[in-house]
Amino acid sequence: MSTNPRQLALLEVMQSQGSVTVEYLAEKLGVTLQTVRRDVQRLADSGLLTRFHGGVRVPRSTIENIAHQQREHLNTAGKTRIAQAVAAEVPNDCSLILNIGTTTECIARALLRHSGLRVITNNLNVASILSANLNCEVIVVGGVVRGRDQGIIGEAAVDFIRQFKVDIAIIGISAIESDGSLRDFDYREVKVSQTIISHAREVWLAADSSKFNRPAMVEVGNLTQIDRLFTDASPPEPFPTLLNEAQVRYSVAQPV
Repeated sequence: MSTNPRQLALLEVMQSQGSVTVEYLAEKLGVTLQTVRRDVQRLADSGLLTRFHGGVRVPRSTIENIAHQQREHLNTAGKTRIAQAVAAEVPNDCSLILNIGTTTECIARALLRHSGLRVITNNLNVASILSANLNCEVIVVGGVVRGRDQGIIGEAAVDFIRQFKVDIAIIGISAIESDGSLRDFDYREVKVSQTIISHAREVWLAADSSKFNRPAMVEVGNLTQIDRLFTDASPPEPFPTLLNEAQVRYSVAQPV
C-alpha cells in the first residue's frame, strides 16, 4: 500500500509504543477518532497493524519483517541521527562491510564525504548510494538478489565474504531480544550476517529503539559479539545491564 504522511506518523507512534488505544492515537496525532479508525483499518488490512477490542498493536510476527518500502519511512529521524553518529566515528582510509537494512542505507548516505574507504556490501542500495562517492571503492558481494529489498543472500554471498577481513563491520538487525540475542527473519540473510561478524576486526551494530524487545525467528548472534552499539534512545531494561556485561560501548544519538 501507499502510505500518506499521517499514516507514517501513526506507524512511528506504534513502533515506539507497541500497543495503544485508538483514543491515544487520535490525541497524539491531533486528528479525529474517525480519521484514526480509518487509517488503522487501512494499515491493518495491509498487515502493518493488528486491531483488538479498544485498541491496536504492532504485529508480533516472528517470521516476517515489515516491507522494505514501509521501513524506509519508519523512524527516519532516529535512523538519520544514528547514521550521523556512526559516520562521525568511521575514520577515512579504512575497510568496511555494510549489510542489508534501511539503517545501513542511511549510514551509506552519511559516508558520502569520507575518503579512502573500501566498502564491501551485500546491499545493492548501499552500493548505489556509495557509488556517488568517487573517493570510495565499493565491492558488491556476489549471490542471489532478494528483489523486495535489493539484498544479496545465499551461499555464494557467504563464500565471497570469507575472502576478506575488514576493519569494521557496520550491521543492522531486525530484533534484539531480552536474552541478548540478535535476530532476523530470513535464515539465508542470517548466514551472511554471521559471516560478516566473523570477518571483521570490530563489529558496530546500528539499531533504532524499535528493535529492542522485538521478536524474530532466526538467531544471528549475541550482544557479546558486538563492540559498539549506536541507537537513537536509551535502551530499556534489561539491555543496559546486558550491554555492560557484554562490554559493549553504546552511544545514544540524541535529537539536536
